[in-house]
Amino acid sequence: MPGRRGDPDIGVLILTLDTLQIQPALFRHLAQQGWSLSEPVPLHGGRSNHVWRAGDVVVKLYRRQRANPLFANDPERERAALLTLGGSGIAPRFLGHGRWQGRDWLIYRHVSGTPWRNGAAQVARFLGVLHQQAGFSGLPAGCNGSQELAAQTGAILAECAAPDDLYQVAPRGAVPPTRHLCLIHGDAVPGNLVVRETRLALIDWQCPQRGDPAEDLALFLSPAMQFLYRGAVLSPDEETEFTSAYPVREVVARYHALKPWFHWRMAAYCQWRGDLEARDLEMAALQSMSPSSP
Repeated sequence: MPGRRGDPDIGVLILTLDTLQIQPALFRHLAQQGWSLSEPVPLHGGRSNHVWRAGDVVVKLYRRQRANPLFANDPERERAALLTLGGSGIAPRFLGHGRWQGRDWLIYRHVSGTPWRNGAAQVARFLGVLHQQAGFSGLPAGCNGSQELAAQTGAILAECAAPDDLYQVAPRGAVPPTRHLCLIHGDAVPGNLVVRETRLALIDWQCPQRGDPAEDLALFLSPAMQFLYRGAVLSPDEETEFTSAYPVREVVARYHALKPWFHWRMAAYCQWRGDLEARDLEMAALQSMSPSSP
């Protein structure tokens, strides 16, 4: 996840410098493992890990970092996801993995295309296809229902500085868990969607779950995520275009019921990250909803 738009992202700058320092030794190691790779170029879109493109492949070295309270960084889950979905076109094709200096690395086929910028209905249909795919073993359970979302938000706020204003806007009411659980990406934000001619693919499979599909809808529609990755929130018409195109009406209805908790949790996460402008967008969306919202 990026820093505030318009501000220097010190974390990304440090990560880029580390990437350049690590590069020679890592690629010597990969050559010794039999990987004949062309000249690597750092990919600056990587916010959590070191990522390079080398010809038609991508090399990812997982970074040691503090635990993220919302987005996991699990190399085993990403590897399993690519092995399961790599032939479907939904995810990149897995090529290999290993360890170097106590850290995991992953190599997969590069997905040619451009980051998603517009066409919300296409994303909705794509997520509908994803949510029909078979899962795989080892998937953790995602948050299910407003009580679990509230508990997760509380855990995030416990790590934040000055969270009082966020505690004051906690949603009221309750939405029960759903039995309609499926494979979800868990980080379906605009920066992880790649447009390939008329098709889409998702990258960065570090936190898939067996969970409520409304979670992926909420992450894509999040004002903070749209602002940070695309530079603008979705318009009301774009959001309607998306929710009208998603193929399962019950999931859309569930997303609408859980919106207050999704906005509240994302506001807390942005507070934790220090992305205050993005936090304020989530707060505004939450406060614009009727107090009688479920």
